[in-house]
Amino acid sequence: MNITLIDWIIIAASILICFVPALFLAKRSSSSTSEFFASGRSVPWWLAGLSMVATTFSSDTPNWVTEQVRKYGVAGNWQWWAFVLTGVATVFFFARLWRRLGVMTDLEFYERRYSGKSASVVRGFRAVYLGLFFNCFIMGMVTLAACKIANILFGMPAWQTILICGVLNVVFAAHSGLWGVLVIDMVQFFIKMTAVFAAAWFSLKEVGLRLAGQADAWVGLKALIEKLSKQQVVLPANGQPVMSAVNGTGQPILDVLPNFSMSELALMIFILPIAISWWANWYPGAEPGGGSYIAQRMLASKSEKDSLGGTLFFNIAHYVLRPWPWIITALCSIIIYPDLASIKQAFPAADASLIGHDSAFPAMLKFLPVGFVGLMIGGLIAANSSTILTHLNWGSSYLVHDFYRRFINKEGSEGHYVNVGRISTVILYIVAALLSLTMSSAQQAFQILLSIGAGTGLLYIARWFWWRVSAWCEIVAMVMSLITSVAVPFFMKDAGFATVTIVQVGLTTLAWLLTAYVGPETDRATLIEFYKKVKPAGPGWATIRREAGVSDEAVAQENRIGAACLGWVSGCVVIWSSLFAIGNFLYSVGDPSRLKTAWILTGVLVVSGYILLRVTQQLWADSTASQAREDAAASAGK
Repeated sequence: MNITLIDWIIIAASILICFVPALFLAKRSSSSTSEFFASGRSVPWWLAGLSMVATTFSSDTPNWVTEQVRKYGVAGNWQWWAFVLTGVATVFFFARLWRRLGVMTDLEFYERRYSGKSASVVRGFRAVYLGLFFNCFIMGMVTLAACKIANILFGMPAWQTILICGVLNVVFAAHSGLWGVLVIDMVQFFIKMTAVFAAAWFSLKEVGLRLAGQADAWVGLKALIEKLSKQQVVLPANGQPVMSAVNGTGQPILDVLPNFSMSELALMIFILPIAISWWANWYPGAEPGGGSYIAQRMLASKSEKDSLGGTLFFNIAHYVLRPWPWIITALCSIIIYPDLASIKQAFPAADASLIGHDSAFPAMLKFLPVGFVGLMIGGLIAANSSTILTHLNWGSSYLVHDFYRRFINKEGSEGHYVNVGRISTVILYIVAALLSLTMSSAQQAFQILLSIGAGTGLLYIARWFWWRVSAWCEIVAMVMSLITSVAVPFFMKDAGFATVTIVQVGLTTLAWLLTAYVGPETDRATLIEFYKKVKPAGPGWATIRREAGVSDEAVAQENRIGAACLGWVSGCVVIWSSLFAIGNFLYSVGDPSRLKTAWILTGVLVVSGYILLRVTQQLWADSTASQAREDAAASAGK
């Protein structure tokens, strides 16, 4: 790719605009671990929401989406669209509970909710397990994507990309803490969104030139839809997708639902995610019950209202605003680069070992004009940094606050712990960089993460609503998910990923449920104290609720489960109807028959949106009233 002086200026400006403001927050972040890891619990909802969106938009995200579209058609995105159910459930059922807990990291939950040495063991183990292993694995995925992008665009070897990204991200993560991460995320969100819209626009212009002889985006969109409406994806024995004319034996590329006659494909990309994965699998950013860096933002919010509002904004922006620019670019790549050989031919200097279907997204960036090249590179740097910075701060908070401070050095000063946090960010990035060199594709890493967390998701929901869930349930679930992630694929070599995952989920879930009934119970005093502070709803707490002296009316007032259920359903409908309405309006440019469906979905969006707005207003009012009662009680106590 030819980078001009104008592009270099735009790249530099993008980096300066993102990172310079964070430099002025170093003093505030250095004052305490609360400021460094939780922003003093004073983050407004809009900043928390923007940060969540920016964090989950990493350099590997458009690559992964492109791979799904090229291999399984647009319907392949159900592997993450199904997590709408998880995300919106977090908004209405868990965001306020996390904020009421009032801890710095979500791992403190374990010693608030459970008792004895088992609670401490779970907290310490998960601090290392999530903060080091899982966290570095995710950063390795992001770094792998950065290596592929830089290799395609600039012919850079992986080690150079790792070094450049490492210096940029580690310095700022260690310097500015969570306040810096939040501010950087806010600016990067707008740069990244502008960049991906530009990528889709100029990809369409190139398609228009090739298919219709006009370098016009709307002409390109019309030609793209007309051509791909007649094509489907067929997966032969070697697993490499092949395009063919639609004849009912493959997956139509543009369809948002799978071809259910292709049972194994439909099971993997739709049935498994929508029926099981969203509640059964633990995946960072879409955890059942909330957790990881999403919980970090909720805990950093200045009130229950801000926690709920930020999480709601995140889910709408995450699933509605971002997907279609990625999808359109991916669809264009099918026309320009129909197979891997065409990508290799177009980029002969690229490392052949790094080229896969996820390489098609950076390959499409060669059609960007002067100026937009710089914007896209700045956007890709922003995408990489927003995710890496978050994971460095989040992982460091676990290692420092939940492991080092809790188990190794309990008497250090705040400045000491902040400095240990800075050292840990360097170590985390080094481990992540080494892991990235062992991976081959974003899809491979995605499936590994789902496999390792299979079966634990229901536990992370149930622990909020059922007192019998104990620390031993958590230990058994973690051990079983690790064992089954290795053993089940070994004994079921001929089974597909979806079938293997279902067996893993069943075995792990059965193991921790048995433990809940026959294993050691949590100390009664711990349960009562937890309940008085958080006041979760549900019949699973009936016994503890009576012993804690909390009335059913008080719990109903704090949680509004009926309104929360209505908000959950209407929120999911809002997101899916708007997502598919946008898609059908785009499709209608080349296929007018799609226009009727688009307007029907728009009507569904209006109705469900009205319901969602009313429910959210009610819950916001309740949260404000609850905060006022807490403040009044605190003042009376003084």
